[in-house]
Amino acid sequence: MLEGLLWELLRSGHNQADLNLCTSTAMVEELSNHGIERVDLWQRGVDTELFQPHHASQEMRDRLSQGNPDSTILLYVGRLGAEKEIDRIKPILEAIPNACLALVGDGPNRESLEQHFAGTPTHFVGYLRGQKLASAYASADAFIFPSRTETLGLVLLEAMAAGTPVVAANSGGIPDIVTDGINGYLFDPADEKGAITATQNLLDRSEERETLRQNARAEAECWGWSAATQQLRNYYQKVISAHSIPSAA
Repeated sequence: MLEGLLWELLRSGHNQADLNLCTSTAMVEELSNHGIERVDLWQRGVDTELFQPHHASQEMRDRLSQGNPDSTILLYVGRLGAEKEIDRIKPILEAIPNACLALVGDGPNRESLEQHFAGTPTHFVGYLRGQKLASAYASADAFIFPSRTETLGLVLLEAMAAGTPVVAANSGGIPDIVTDGINGYLFDPADEKGAITATQNLLDRSEERETLRQNARAEAECWGWSAATQQLRNYYQKVISAHSIPSAA
């Protein structure tokens, strides 16, 4: 009932700004369609120095798989919240022979998810940081991201920087960084079996997987913090220049 009023409040606030920055083309379109003016895209950054393919290790594979490092390791990293739709990974896990799932992170939906995945080879790893997180990304066979409401999904970029191909929903800001069949696989969020098919395509095409890894890393390098910061500086300079008063000279 309040949606119209809330958009009116958002418009009145944002339209006083000289520039409104969004982190995905999907959000640029959303705000523009609701009458918010002077909207542009700010490319977010990822730590490409920390997240790198060479951090893969047998020790981390052993940890993620609970002692079964030869299994196909599916990985999810992020908040364990209902809005992340992590429960949608279960049919994927069940459809992949000799697969296990590692969920890195924590959140309010953990207990519910533990019940949901009971009886499956799923390991709730908990929080990982720094080099251990980088190793977890690089050591997995595929990064699964089922959420259909992400405006960007920085964990996708982190996985790609680590050279891990991703399987993600073709919605929100995700298509900005994942190109289907090139650096990962996208699935139709309306197709119940879409994520299963996409994951099977990724894992079955072993000859193409190394190319996917290389392409994922190359894409992530375009999203480094240096480029993102320079883009923001350019936006600031443009706004400052528009307001500067020409000197009398």
